[in-house]
Amino acid sequence: MTISDLQNWFFKTFGQITFEQIESWYTFNSKEPILFNTALFLGMFLFFYPIYILTTKAKTHTFRNIYVFAFSLFFYYKSSGIYFCLLLFSGIVDYNLAKLLYEEVLERYRKFYLVLSVVLNLCFLGYFKYTNFLTENYNAIFDGSLPFHKIILPVGISFYTFQSMSYIIDIYRRELKPTKNILDYMFFVSFFPQLVAGPIVRASEFIPQIYAKLNLSREDVNRALFLIIGGLIKKTFVSDYISLNFVDRVFDAPNSYTAFENLMATYGYTIQIYCDFSGYSDMAIGIALLMGFKLSVNFRTPYKSASITEFWRRWHISLSTWLRDYLYISLGGNRKGKIRMYFNLFMTMLLGGLWHGASWKFVIWGTLHGFQLVVERIFKDYFRLPKNKITWFFSVLLTFHFVAFCWIFFRARDFTTAFEVINNIGKLELKPDDWKTIILGYQNVFLVMLIGYVWHFMPSKIMDFLKTIFDKMPIVIKALILALTFWVVYATATSGPQPFIYFQF
Repeated sequence: MTISDLQNWFFKTFGQITFEQIESWYTFNSKEPILFNTALFLGMFLFFYPIYILTTKAKTHTFRNIYVFAFSLFFYYKSSGIYFCLLLFSGIVDYNLAKLLYEEVLERYRKFYLVLSVVLNLCFLGYFKYTNFLTENYNAIFDGSLPFHKIILPVGISFYTFQSMSYIIDIYRRELKPTKNILDYMFFVSFFPQLVAGPIVRASEFIPQIYAKLNLSREDVNRALFLIIGGLIKKTFVSDYISLNFVDRVFDAPNSYTAFENLMATYGYTIQIYCDFSGYSDMAIGIALLMGFKLSVNFRTPYKSASITEFWRRWHISLSTWLRDYLYISLGGNRKGKIRMYFNLFMTMLLGGLWHGASWKFVIWGTLHGFQLVVERIFKDYFRLPKNKITWFFSVLLTFHFVAFCWIFFRARDFTTAFEVINNIGKLELKPDDWKTIILGYQNVFLVMLIGYVWHFMPSKIMDFLKTIFDKMPIVIKALILALTFWVVYATATSGPQPFIYFQF
């Protein structure tokens, strides 16, 4: 094969690269934010990674930190445009307030710096996320006419805000020392693998790794590649396919579909949001691991939970533990009696729902989960169910359907749509022939849904077995599998790469 043949193959496969395309690689496009499941990110990372490895060979971490920080800023610019300046500004403010707090001896001044930092962070978050929500509610309640503002929500602001808050709160509690310099702090707060959609990284877990010697073992590389490949498959082959070909259509016009289709769309979204978010988390954890940083697991097969309490120990673990440690405990936890404990549980989940979005439907979603947590805690205090497989099975079944029901409010664009879906499901009748016709009509979608659920409920032993087989493959084969996965993602993306659901939070 000649060079000319290679050129012809390249242009036939990828098309002629124009100046406009090259320019688009380095400029922000709000319609095409950078995503892990794109050829652009793969190309950027393949360029970034070899240089990163070289920077780790230096005697100090300075070159590595500067390099990663610069790349993270560029990554965030490609995600949110000029709002990377907001990340810089809030990081500078929080770093200096934390330093003042750490050096301060008088408790009242330490509290002042803490409160100032928390208030500033919440003000930034509140302005961008809740200004129009508050305006809308004020106008509705008081018949006002306050104008709405054209505010673009910076991608990931909820995530890096919580990270900054964990840093200064841990320093206030004397559980953490400040970073040695502002560069190290900005490295922590802007670390690109988890910057825009989590997991929410704790300062106490991440910052010590900045100063540790890079130790990237063969097992780490194997696990990283396994996570990245699995995350890509979850996101593109399961989540995106279900969303584009079925779930979005039903939730856009529930009354145009049958009761059975509304029910299946609810089941579809239940597995879609899991594969979407856990897929992103897997890719983020895998990319960070390739760089020598270990991030905590964010999902542990949450739909296997036998209670809502257990569900929140398995779903979005970085958020649920953050809410527990920095909100629930700060409210008093279980230290001030049962009534106060129930109130703290409820308020934690209500505020957790509001964290997800500026809409009453998210408040209702959080309220439902908070109410159920309280009911479970009361029930646990006065009743004891027998522990056996039958009890466990029905507990998992009930918990799963409660979670799926709550997802309707999470997914629907408004309350009208949510209640249309619920009302339609309530009209469900046992009509096997009609169901069979619908299943055959959406057979590919339902097959992908089934694959998603089988993957989720698969015994851990089987997943460990697959991981063992993957580990034994030569590194070249693993790289080829990863490249093939990206190629299939690129080739099958008929509507282009779909944004991750949690980007909006």
